[in-house]
Amino acid sequence: MIPVIALVGRPNVGKSTLFNRLTQSRDALVADYPGLTRDRKYGEGVLENRRFIVIDTGGISGEEEGIDSMMAGQSLLAIQEADIVLFIVDSRAGLNPADEIIAKHLRVNNKKTYLVANKIDGTDPDIALAPFYELGLGEVHPTTASHGRGVRSLMEEVLADIPEFPEGYEPDDATGIKIAIVGRPNVGKSTLVNRLLGEDRVVVYDQPGTTRDSIYINYTRFDKPYTIIDTAGVRRRKNIDLMVEKFSIVKTMQAIADANVVVLVMDASEGVVEQDLHLMGTTIEAGRALVIALNKWDGLDDAHKQYVKNEIERRLRFVDFATIHFISALHGTGVGNLYKSIELAYQSATDKFSTNYLTRILQDAVREHQPPMIQGRRIKLRYAHPGGHNPPIIVIHGNQTNDVPSHYTKYLEKTFRRVLDLHGTPIKIEFRNNENPYSERKGKLTQRQLVEMRRKAEREKNRKPK
Repeated sequence: MIPVIALVGRPNVGKSTLFNRLTQSRDALVADYPGLTRDRKYGEGVLENRRFIVIDTGGISGEEEGIDSMMAGQSLLAIQEADIVLFIVDSRAGLNPADEIIAKHLRVNNKKTYLVANKIDGTDPDIALAPFYELGLGEVHPTTASHGRGVRSLMEEVLADIPEFPEGYEPDDATGIKIAIVGRPNVGKSTLVNRLLGEDRVVVYDQPGTTRDSIYINYTRFDKPYTIIDTAGVRRRKNIDLMVEKFSIVKTMQAIADANVVVLVMDASEGVVEQDLHLMGTTIEAGRALVIALNKWDGLDDAHKQYVKNEIERRLRFVDFATIHFISALHGTGVGNLYKSIELAYQSATDKFSTNYLTRILQDAVREHQPPMIQGRRIKLRYAHPGGHNPPIIVIHGNQTNDVPSHYTKYLEKTFRRVLDLHGTPIKIEFRNNENPYSERKGKLTQRQLVEMRRKAEREKNRKPK
């Protein structure tokens, strides 16, 4: 079994920095801001052919109220499921009452714990480390996670008894369908994530902006692997003041680009708002498959439901390929149906088609509705071939393709989508101009052509009457 290592400690002691160092990534948000991490974040690390899972957690201060108490609960759950705990303290701040509370909890639960004194640079190690021996957790390991000082020697000791790659283990490069859950703040994204997972894995609280980072969670459903990505809510740019929230939005955009399928969660009680349309446009520009979920549907009266449906029909025509679900993440109504649409959208986005098949579809489309004429010459589209998937890219070759109007491109997209039976994914049409292979040889005749031209001229001369 691959060991699971939990990083715990007070807020702002460097847990996320160490997480990024161990996983050799920048997956966890890092800033000089206490309480930045609110959910359990999982990552995989490797050290000399030894693999391990790392869990980044929110800070525990011992004075949690409201959402902070739920963050602490997530940290305690991480301790419970971990094989090894790295208890991180701040060597510059010294021993804190909250450190003693965490140490007591670790001793009671009899967890294998390594005490890590971070931020050791610029201090006298003998003086800085001495107070932490009072915690009764054995040796204190000095590190500076931001620079990597002491991290390797720490992990070598932590993993000393861990065998190399387990027999039959293969790196999980393909984690199944990656599903990004996106939307505005407080529309129920984290509630939906917990409902899809069947457990409380992310913090849910009645306060906009609860999720600040993109949380990647691997899981299996009916023996199929999935990765679900819970993202921070995206507000309009003029409403964004907090620098941390700006980081979160960047993470959300990265999650959309990294996903296979995006589930856009909307608040049915508010209908379709501009920010929802903006997120749809971002998803389409990224070429990602799209499923739309209108949450909090069961709390609406019939008149409001009909109003929302009319708004959807009027304003969402540009995403008519996306399946729309009316759900209640809190009660689970309609949530199970999302998987069918997610699977279908992923299959459509990753299907592969032959050049012959795509060319036949193109020829039928041109016969039914020919391209327009440009400067007295009709645009000719000759053949098509696949150019990629997720999203499906269809490359069309012909003459004057630079002049194909947008309405004809839309016609081709709809035709390919209908014939290929694609659902939930945008299609990208790319045009290529057929170049004359002899264009560079214009005016340069071969010796044989020159001889033939002289003979032709001589014959013409002899035909003239005397």
